[in-house]
Formats: sequence, structure tokens, C-alpha cells
Amino acid sequence: MIKRFAVMLAVVAISCFSASAQRYQDGLVDKIVALVGNDAIMLSDIESEVQMMRANGMVADRNARCEILEQALISKLFLTQARLDSLVASAAEVQENLTQRIASVTTQLGGEKAMEDYFHKSRYDLEQIWRTAIEEQILTQKMQQQVISAVPHLTPRDVKAFADSTAPEDMPVIPDEYRLRQIVLYPDKDSAATLVKERLLEIRERIVNGERFSSLARLYSEDPGSASKGGELGMVNKTVYWPAFSDAATALKVDQVSPIVETPDGFHIIQMIEREGDMFNARHILIKPKYTAEDRAKAFARLDSIKTLIVQDSLMTFEQAAWAFSEDFKTRTNGGMMVDENTGSAVFEKDQLKPNDYIVLRDMKVGDISDPFESVDNEGRGNTIYKIIKLEEIIPSHVASYENDFDILMNVANNRNANKAIDNFVDEKIKSTYIVLDPVFSGCPFSKKGWIK
Repeated sequence: MIKRFAVMLAVVAISCFSASAQRYQDGLVDKIVALVGNDAIMLSDIESEVQMMRANGMVADRNARCEILEQALISKLFLTQARLDSLVASAAEVQENLTQRIASVTTQLGGEKAMEDYFHKSRYDLEQIWRTAIEEQILTQKMQQQVISAVPHLTPRDVKAFADSTAPEDMPVIPDEYRLRQIVLYPDKDSAATLVKERLLEIRERIVNGERFSSLARLYSEDPGSASKGGELGMVNKTVYWPAFSDAATALKVDQVSPIVETPDGFHIIQMIEREGDMFNARHILIKPKYTAEDRAKAFARLDSIKTLIVQDSLMTFEQAAWAFSEDFKTRTNGGMMVDENTGSAVFEKDQLKPNDYIVLRDMKVGDISDPFESVDNEGRGNTIYKIIKLEEIIPSHVASYENDFDILMNVANNRNANKAIDNFVDEKIKSTYIVLDPVFSGCPFSKKGWIK
């Protein structure tokens, strides 16, 4: 919600990877570098985050360590207050986060044994360390939300005062925005799926008769990430995949080949390589349904007829035609009006539109209806759809104003108030909390005053 403090929780998360032992890296002695109330921040906590930054290609110099330490200090202030306020991280919350972390780490490192080797600890010991760190992270988040929730809700008058008192150069600039309607037709999935299944059955039969799964995966699989590796996916947690895929894979014995499995990615056959608890390594061959030129021509002809009903024959409006003919339920019930599923907004910036949609849109005028074109759906899987669109409105780029961009200004004002509340909380707690820093960090250019007392 508040970008300034995003690193704060990252530090808490990273710190749970640091061992509680007194030595780390190449035998360097670990030590306490800060005390906040009864909580200690270890040098290994700072270095763990530095290692993560370097792994991500970021520069980690002395100032980076200072920033990491300050964010850790801020987190500890929230944690201390959370305990004083008797906030609770439920066992279910902690377990859910712990399960996700174990899944993520084992997937990244290649299995439970690899995780234990990497951290030089058993899974049981790691879970105890991480469970405590996760509980602290949840309490920190809850305390932050409690501080933010105490900020009074803004009224329209407050937003107007904010807009009037903010210099134009400090106001957000809204890029060109578009309001669109669409009528969507889907290709004939049944006929395409039948062809894919027949092809996969032929491939599966060849494997059963002795051909190598990996060789056929290199030839036929349409998963670019694994085809070159003979279809091998690597040892990962089952939660990474679609449930249908994971269920089918984990039901297999080693070297056994699955029946055809359908997921939103397409159709698969799977061969189990190795399984270890909730982790498994498998090969797969993926083939996606393909639609022919005939499918496309058929859909385009129907969309042309619908456009003719609207434009030439004037028998119905675009909205009425969307209700009657569009196969996209989400927009059909709204007269074809496109809505951003993430924000609920009915206006789109250029970068929020599908590339094919914008290519068609950029040459249209308000009120125009496009010719039929091919695009993809909003499900994130790149599934083919055919559509026509109507450009309802173009809102030119402008400085945000109270009259036209109330919701945007409301969010900006709320975020500024929330940041101010966080700042005030931290400033107050620095003054009243027992804090000691190691002298090695005494020269840090901290953004907050009062850490060194």
C-alpha cells in the first residue's frame, strides 16, 4: 500500500533466513549490531539482505547496509508496539505462511534435502526458526495496518482542499485514457481440442511402445521452458502447478506416463521422474489447441454481420448487440463495456490494453466500430479470441483535477496521510524506545533522527 516502507517487511522476511548461530559465511563471528527494546538485530541479518541484493544484480555498498539496518529498526518498533497492544498472529496464519515459504525455498533450491544442505539445518530446525520470524512479520504488518486504519477517512471536502493546496507540478499526470466496448466470439474449442488429444494419444502410444519421452518432448512439446530439456521441469513443490497437473503427476509412479491432462495452458502428458514429499520432478509434453484459418474466417464473418446490424441496418445499438451476441460473460452483461479486473475502472491507459487491441484502437475515432480482429483473453494464458470494439471515449493526458479524477486524488491523499501517520509513529517511538546501535553504524546517513542516542 505504501511504497516507502515496502523494504521494511522484506528485511523481516530475509532475516528469517539467517541462522541463530554465532558464525556465518566463512567463519566470521556474528554479533548484535542493534537493540530495539528487547529485540536484537544481528549482523548476519544485514548480510543476508546484502547477499540477496547482490544476487538480484543490485549494488550493495556501505550505504545499502545503512538503509537495510534502518528498515530493520523501523520493523522492530512496530513489532514492539504490536506486542504491547497484544496483537496476535494466529497459528493458522503462521502455518499458512510457513507452508508457502517452505514450498518457495524447496522449489528454488531443488528439494528438501537441498534446502537442509544449503542452510546446514534439518527441516524441523528451519521450521522453528522461520515460524518465529513469520509470526514477527505478521505482527509487524498488523501494527502498520492499525496505525494506518486510525487515519480519518477523507471527505470530498478534504480531497478538494488537498487538490487546491497542491502545486500543479506536484499533482499526478494522467496519460491518455480510453473507454471501450467489445463483442467477443470464441473459437470452436471442441474441434481443436479433439485434434490435440488425438495427437497426444499417438505420442503417448509411441512412448509406451519404447520411444524415449524426452526425445519426443524435444520434438513436439510447445512449452518453450522445458522442451529443450526433454520436457523436464525440475524438482519443485506441487503448489507451483495447476491442481489438475499436480494431481495427475503425483498419482504416477516413477517412469509411469499419465493419461491426457487438461489445464488452462493446454493438454499434457506427464512422466514422473522423482518424488519427495510435496516436491516432484516430472517431464511433460504440452500441446495447445490451434485454430485454423477456417475458424478465424467463420468468426470474422459473424462479427461482420453483427457490425452491419449496428452500423448499416441500425437494428440495434452496440450495447444491445453485446447483450445478444458476445460470448464474454464478464463484459456482455455490461453492454460490452470493458473493465479493468484489477481496479474495477472502465478507463484504460495504453499500457493496460492488449497489444492487438491498441494496434486497432490507435487509428479509431470516438464512436468508431472496428473491423473484426484477433486478440487474446484476460485470463493471462494467451487464449485466442475474436472481437470487434467500439471506442466510446478518449480522455486526453492531463494533470489530475478534482472534477475529473476524484478517485485518483482520493488515493493519493489517503496514501500521503498514511505515510504521515507512519512517519509520526516512527518518530514518536524512536524517542520513547530503548535503542542501542553498534558504533560501526554511527556514521550512517539515516533518514530518521534519534537512532543514535
